[in-house]
Amino acid sequence: MARIAGIDLPRSKRIDIALTYIYGIGRVTAVEILEKAKVDGTTRVHALTDQDVVDIRSAIQDGYKVEGDLRREVQLSLKRLMDLGCYRGLRHRRGLPARGQRTSTNARTRKGPRKTAARK
Repeated sequence: MARIAGIDLPRSKRIDIALTYIYGIGRVTAVEILEKAKVDGTTRVHALTDQDVVDIRSAIQDGYKVEGDLRREVQLSLKRLMDLGCYRGLRHRRGLPARGQRTSTNARTRKGPRKTAARK
């Protein structure tokens, strides 16, 4: 089983898809990493050699911020906005959409389940 950046990659998937299980790596970034590591993207994870895994790890460490470091940076950015008290920070603090979406009817993902008021 290939373990990269602290994540166990699924064995039966292609490596270009399996890399997207790592926080901070999407489809385009996964293809770039594989080009740098000179690994074919159609190779299944269980078919990777140890040298391929080492090459992929080094390619990720050289140019990309992933997993813990990236999560920490995002959290610090949000905390900075909240401490500033700017509009976006207040929206994050209240758990509401921060990018101008309507909230009168939608935004159930951010607001959570409806709290129905009792009728008189």
